Amino acid sequence: MKKIIHTSGKRKRAIARATLTEGKGRVYVNNIDVEQISPKISKERIKEPLILAGNTAKKVNISVKVKGGGSSGQGDAVRLAIAKALSEYDKKLKDVYLEYDRQLLVADVRRKETSKPNSQGQARAKRQKSYR
Repeated sequence: MKKIIHTSGKRKRAIARATLTEGKGRVYVNNIDVEQISPKISKERIKEPLILAGNTAKKVNISVKVKGGGSSGQGDAVRLAIAKALSEYDKKLKDVYLEYDRQLLVADVRRKETSKPNSQGQARAKRQKSYR
């Protein structure tokens, strides 16, 4: 029986869902090969968990569906989903990922701060009142 692992990753407004199956080391994000992803910085960040996994990454196929957010948020969400899936497939990778960068396994929970009244859409700075 083949091993199938489902994981997800979030960053800002982006949500990525990864499916890991045994295979030949292919990685697809929204049915596009990981090598054709742009911008380049997002591609490099997505490949980090695969490089750290070494031979383990060559034994599995990973398919990721990502939606929401911008290119940077989507890239980080995909990175988190892939790292979670690989660490679940091979338990030894968990320590490797945590030592390299904690963000590979732990989601960044920061979100956009909501805008406040009387500040023209800004989150913090408000118009000052003068009583004199």
